Amino acid sequence: MVRRNWIGCWSLLWLGMAAHGADAAEVQVAVSANFSGTMKVLSQVFERESGHQARIITGATGKFYAQIKNGAPFQVLLAADAQTPLLLEQEGFTVPGSRFTYAVGRLVLWSKQTDLVDAQGDVLRSARFKRLAIADPRLAPYGAAAMQVMERMGLFAQVKDRLVQGDSVAQAYQFVASGNAELGLIARSQLIVDGNPVAGSTWLVPESLHSPLRQDAVLLKPGQANPAALAFLQFLQSPRARALMREHGYTH
Repeated sequence: MVRRNWIGCWSLLWLGMAAHGADAAEVQVAVSANFSGTMKVLSQVFERESGHQARIITGATGKFYAQIKNGAPFQVLLAADAQTPLLLEQEGFTVPGSRFTYAVGRLVLWSKQTDLVDAQGDVLRSARFKRLAIADPRLAPYGAAAMQVMERMGLFAQVKDRLVQGDSVAQAYQFVASGNAELGLIARSQLIVDGNPVAGSTWLVPESLHSPLRQDAVLLKPGQANPAALAFLQFLQSPRARALMREHGYTH
């Protein structure tokens, strides 16, 4: 849930500090792999408008969870799910009340081949491919969603021997981009680069085939007194940031 009152109070504090000449700061943001391309664009706007710096670390949400519990100095987490920030909150690793949904993602079936993926995803029922790339469902919510799709379509037994798993959805994308897999179940946002669609054929997977890909952000304890972390979370909820996220395939 969005905690607008909390983040609004910190936003006023940050604005007051900025008005009095506070030095620019840096925030370390752990970013889920599906959001990395969008985050690069957002960070450029944020840095230009705020004067602060955003250091981006990308990876699988499950790995970030383990790293945060082991003392990693991340200050903000942009997860690929809602469960991980909630769990970290319950375990005392976050600033209470700072968690909110920043984006809702979509899953797509993608091939570099322009004529392989059809409008209903029926290629998954065929013998026209040897490898299907997904993210590790134990670490990456997009991988867990891919598993749900195959199970709800009744296809898991048919395709399980053709699955290749990446540590993150970014690695799953690379398997397809490099030609090591003909198909991949990845994030729609990965197929939009500099505002342009990536070539190939795609099927936008119906949301009824998997749990919602709600992505939550949260302020971690190491960032609670960092003006750049507070400013970034406020920026992430701004109309400008939301418009950029929509351009990259996310909804809210």
